[in-house]
Amino acid sequence: IKMAGDSRFPDADTDGSEKSEEMEIVVNVGGVRQVFYGDNLNQYPETRLAELVNCLSGGYDTIFSLCDDYDPGKREFYFDRDPDAFKCIIDVYYFGEIHMKKGICPICFKNEMEFWKVDLNFLDDCCKTHLSEKKEELEEIARRVQLILDDLGVDASESRWKRCQKCIWKFLEKPESSYPARVIAVLSFLFILTSSVVMCVGTIPDLQVVDAEGNRMEHPTLDSIETACIGWFTMEYVLRLISSPNKLHFALSFMNIVDVLAILPFYVSLTLTHLGAKLMELSNVQQAVQALRIMRIARIFKLARHSSGLQTLTYALKRSFKELGLLLMYLAVGIFVFSALGYTMEQSHPETLFKSIPQSFWWAIITMTTVGYGDIYPKTTLGKLNAAISFLCGVIAIALPIHPIINNFVRYYNKQRVLETAAKHELELMELNSAEGKAVGSRSELEDLSREGKEGPFYSSRIKVSHSDTFIHLLSEEKHYRTRLQSCK
Repeated sequence: IKMAGDSRFPDADTDGSEKSEEMEIVVNVGGVRQVFYGDNLNQYPETRLAELVNCLSGGYDTIFSLCDDYDPGKREFYFDRDPDAFKCIIDVYYFGEIHMKKGICPICFKNEMEFWKVDLNFLDDCCKTHLSEKKEELEEIARRVQLILDDLGVDASESRWKRCQKCIWKFLEKPESSYPARVIAVLSFLFILTSSVVMCVGTIPDLQVVDAEGNRMEHPTLDSIETACIGWFTMEYVLRLISSPNKLHFALSFMNIVDVLAILPFYVSLTLTHLGAKLMELSNVQQAVQALRIMRIARIFKLARHSSGLQTLTYALKRSFKELGLLLMYLAVGIFVFSALGYTMEQSHPETLFKSIPQSFWWAIITMTTVGYGDIYPKTTLGKLNAAISFLCGVIAIALPIHPIINNFVRYYNKQRVLETAAKHELELMELNSAEGKAVGSRSELEDLSREGKEGPFYSSRIKVSHSDTFIHLLSEEKHYRTRLQSCK
């Protein structure tokens, strides 16, 4: 701290409030010197910089409780912090708000604000969004690592049935847990493909047989293969339901509902075939069975359980509802306009194919989507001009929202890969820290975020938790280590 016109170490004085406003604060943050005036800093008296104004009256103990080092000769405070983040934080004293620069880790910036005792409410809304996204990523990493640790850990207090239930769940739900689990996953995938192929092949007339009443039905061999596949799906679903830790959540999950829809038609058809004839006419039973057999196409969605690509596509479509809504709105407006124009322009032709505007909707749909079946087409010059404009507008209307949808897919796919890599890296750090036997000086961000998200305490009896954004294990006995800021760059 440097007093104007005074070179001595300042002592406590009775006029402290008046002199503090005239005081100059010299701060060196990461090699970058900044000069502040007391009147600016005292706007926010609870911040660390404002506390420096009056810290000299408390002696060196008070000074070093606020900074990393102090040079009495230069009257300069030293802080081993990120200078780039500090340049953003000091904006609160001049503009009353803080904007985070691009390229700074949001979690590290949050830690810097906490160090300088600046409230997070001063952070602008646009920057709070980045901070929230980073927190969500860390929570997801914490959840993934916690699941892996739960799989690795064995609780001796659990009953034998609980341990058996846990083993079955890992065996069926987590192919990466063991080699037999991977074999079961591949086998389940093959059963899904076989069942889908049998469903398609069974509709070929040459492979069908004629029953006693002259009706065509599937070949008995294909029917036996179908029964074996349904038996596998049923056994798999029942075992997963029994071993599920949360059965209500399991039953209401989308993919498990798909599993039920893939299995249920077989048993309903079997029941109707044997008991339905007594309750209704045979023709009605056959129609109901045929309708239920069509529901077997739901089993193709079971492939999403074994395909991260299909899961990513599903998530991207969920995140793209707004873009899909725009696409449908553009097409709906174009279909209505061009079908009405086409109907009006084609009325002068005696052999017109445009009988009404609702019928023209079909022509507008296949034209704007550039399918063009040719079953309905214009015959007048104006009608052909209207058709040319309609498919050009259709191409533009479809192309505009496609790019954001593709971006959502790529962003989510890359994010999943980053999260998987981060979770593996986190486990490697934890194992390395455990092997070296080094004590962790502070709790990791994953622990804090895990508790904030009500995930429960994040711990392991064999390894200590760390995170590359907040802690890097000691690299040598001389205690040379990467700092928190370096680990994020």
